[in-house]
Amino acid sequence: MTALYDDNNIFAKILRGEIPSAKVFENEDVLVFMDVMPQTTGHCLVIPKIASRNLLDADPATLGKLMPIVQTVAKAAKEAFDADGISIMQFNEAAGGQSVFHLHFHVMPRFDGVALKPHSGTMEKPEILAENAEKLKKALAA
Repeated sequence: MTALYDDNNIFAKILRGEIPSAKVFENEDVLVFMDVMPQTTGHCLVIPKIASRNLLDADPATLGKLMPIVQTVAKAAKEAFDADGISIMQFNEAAGGQSVFHLHFHVMPRFDGVALKPHSGTMEKPEILAENAEKLKKALAA
């Protein structure tokens, strides 16, 4: 049995403006914001505005709107943070590593010889998130 979407998940609350986020990009279908527990400098999230638990239940039309933004943000993040590469990660269900049950893609700039930080639960300082969001916004606007 497939679990139902929980509209009280943290990303749904961010979409409703109940929880603040360091926004990078927004249109009618997609929101991009900085991950508050980044595993690397510039780590951001790309989410659909429509309720989707994960990739397994997402409408293909939602994915069609989301994936071009994931690609654009990945290119901009590589540029903005002078990264050597980019990791795109997406998890489905608890057994697959998903901890927030709203479809999302992690876009993570990667640097040669630098491992990802562990997902420790330690939140980044808001001013650093805001600074990184601005760097990414500038790269997206270029």
